[in-house]
Amino acid sequence: MPRAIYEFTKSVLERVSFDSNLFCKELEKAVRVLLPYELEELIEWVLRFTEGKPELRQCIRSING
Repeated sequence: MPRAIYEFTKSVLERVSFDSNLFCKELEKAVRVLLPYELEELIEWVLRFTEGKPELRQCIRSING
C-alpha cells in the first residue's frame, strides 16, 4: 500500500506543477505520509522533474530545512 501512496503523490505533484504554491503544499504533505526511503526517492524524482523550473525547485529547499 505505501508504494501506491508514493505513486499517487508523484501524479499529484505532476498535476499541480502549474502552481508553485500548490506544488509546495503537496510536497509538504508527502513529507508527513511517506516512509523515509520513499521520501528520498521522491526528492530525487522532484529534482529531475523540476530541472529548468526554479519556481518549483524552491520547494525542495523548504523541506530540506
